[in-house]
Amino acid sequence: MLLVMDVGNSHIKVGIFDGKKLVNSWRLQTNTKSTSDEYGLSLINIMNHTGLSLDNIEGVAMSSVIPSLNYTLEHMVDFYIGKKLMIAGPGVKTGINIKYENPKDVGADRIVNSLAAYRLYGGPCIVVDFGTATTFNVINAQGEFIGGPICPGIRITAEALTQNAAKLPKIELVKPERVVGKTTVSNMQSGIIYGFIGMVDYMLRRVKAELGFEDAHIIATGGFSELVAGEEKIFDRIDKTLTLTGLRMMFELNCGAPEASS
Repeated sequence: MLLVMDVGNSHIKVGIFDGKKLVNSWRLQTNTKSTSDEYGLSLINIMNHTGLSLDNIEGVAMSSVIPSLNYTLEHMVDFYIGKKLMIAGPGVKTGINIKYENPKDVGADRIVNSLAAYRLYGGPCIVVDFGTATTFNVINAQGEFIGGPICPGIRITAEALTQNAAKLPKIELVKPERVVGKTTVSNMQSGIIYGFIGMVDYMLRRVKAELGFEDAHIIATGGFSELVAGEEKIFDRIDKTLTLTGLRMMFELNCGAPEASS
């Protein structure tokens, strides 16, 4: 089996693959103060709860946007699993040619998402990842990553509004039925969520027109993808496990596929 981890600003997404099948996945809170032992014991407890064992892990792959956590997680993998951690970055094959002025500037999660999207859905395609930031990852027909806008995430937007407007309360991020509400809370939910949907819709139309990618396949991923997917058909597909799948594909490109359990 293969263990994959996507280390984001807010959460660490963890997945276990048996061959090409995603057996289970979880989220851990990203905490730069946590030790390798704390992460290791958390992982053991979660896996034991679901009837899985670290003894069956044949390989581990990770993407990370928190460099300060890389050593901690490398040490965790070495001590608790006894494997060498593969980290997405320079020297690791992804099959994605990065058409950036400085390829090292591109977040590893963006490349892993691009790898999975291109292999699963073909190109051109645009992956919209709804995480702490909202990224638009554009891949052309040749499988090249050519860039894409980076916008504030929906949770950051909501927090900024409540922190900077004294009379506005913290709200639950749920989609109201109407744009024009009867309460402050419903109007805040409307402005944040429907405003965000409008932003995403406009950005996608602008990217398509600018690049001539009118037939591009649009894939949404990330924690808030289903919230933003509204009554208007913005996306062709929602794939919340896209990053984990991309990490599996990256591992297979470099090390071959771990054998599936019988």
